[in-house]
Amino acid sequence: MSSESKSVNPSHTPAQRLRIVLVGTQHPGNMGSAARAMKTMGLARLVLVAPEKRPNEESYALAAGADDVLGDAVICETLAEAVADCRLVLGCTARSRRVQLEELMPRDAASRAVAQAAGGAEVALVFGRERTGLTNEELQLCHAAVHIPANPDYSSLNLAAAVQVLSYELRLALLEGASAEGESAGSEDPRDLPASHAEMEGFFAQLAETLDAIDFHKGRAPESAMRKLRRLYLRAGLDAREVRILRGILADAQRMAMLAGSKR
Repeated sequence: MSSESKSVNPSHTPAQRLRIVLVGTQHPGNMGSAARAMKTMGLARLVLVAPEKRPNEESYALAAGADDVLGDAVICETLAEAVADCRLVLGCTARSRRVQLEELMPRDAASRAVAQAAGGAEVALVFGRERTGLTNEELQLCHAAVHIPANPDYSSLNLAAAVQVLSYELRLALLEGASAEGESAGSEDPRDLPASHAEMEGFFAQLAETLDAIDFHKGRAPESAMRKLRRLYLRAGLDAREVRILRGILADAQRMAMLAGSKR
């Protein structure tokens, strides 16, 4: 997080564990409009990732009273940094042919997000740039994609409008008690929660190193295999203990590969 960023306070309620993340926002006014959309639905945690401009007078004018949401926004340099402690990351995007993610309708995404938050997990809903959306690399950091079924003949949706749609669905999920199952799991051992984004990224980095050490790719480019493996493990919803077990296996594999190499 940049030195000017505010720290994220510990969250205690499901709504407080939900964050809206805007990546590379180009127009300051959209930050204010998004903050307004969030506050009307009872959401308060806004994260800005590498905005082209910081919030300014236009931002606060369009916030229309949601100055607290905008003023408390955390500013990060990268998306990975913004969601490092999250156990569920949902990317709001148009359908992508290149990045194969599970696609959720807004209502299904909200139900899943609230259930996870009610169980004690930090959850992020990520929105991309006004013109180009999220990059493929940023989508790779998401567990699933959220697609708003707009009119296919006119599917251009303003950033703040998209935030409003998802914020509304989150509000409904919170009010309708969609988190009942998650609330019953709230007393479970926190180690049973899905692994955080940072924990999973550490695992993926070690997995990539291990595959190289055992010459798994046989000279082929590793990117395709790693994309498929990322999807596989993200779908599995590993908890922190399971990640530690897998990393222990990888560490032993790396050690054996090193021994084999020294013998040769």
